[in-house]
Amino acid sequence: EVQLQASGGGLVQAGGSLILSCAASGITFESYDIGWFRQPPGKEREGVACVSSSGRSYYADSAKGRFAVSSDNAKKTVSLQMNSLKPEDTAVYYCATRAPTCTVVTGDGYWGQGTLVTVSS
Repeated sequence: EVQLQASGGGLVQAGGSLILSCAASGITFESYDIGWFRQPPGKEREGVACVSSSGRSYYADSAKGRFAVSSDNAKKTVSLQMNSLKPEDTAVYYCATRAPTCTVVTGDGYWGQGTLVTVSS
């Protein structure tokens, strides 16, 4: 079964940092582009970042300059380093496959359960 497990969320003060990790199983990891999404309380899901199988990265305007996405083929994980966190970053964060690419998506992909990030002021 294909599974993507996001972890690393928690409670952090504004201005702090967190590193989220997405561990994939059941897929040829290095063949997939992996995206990060988030859903704030009461809001719709939005894209945050994506890293392609060739190493290219993409960011939403809200994340650019503060977040960094990277992949580790040896560990079969994708990480999202989040710095200078703001209360508006509070959300459930999900990782998902993006196929065929980060920028061209033709299906629903595979999604993880998500991990909660809460940023306090």
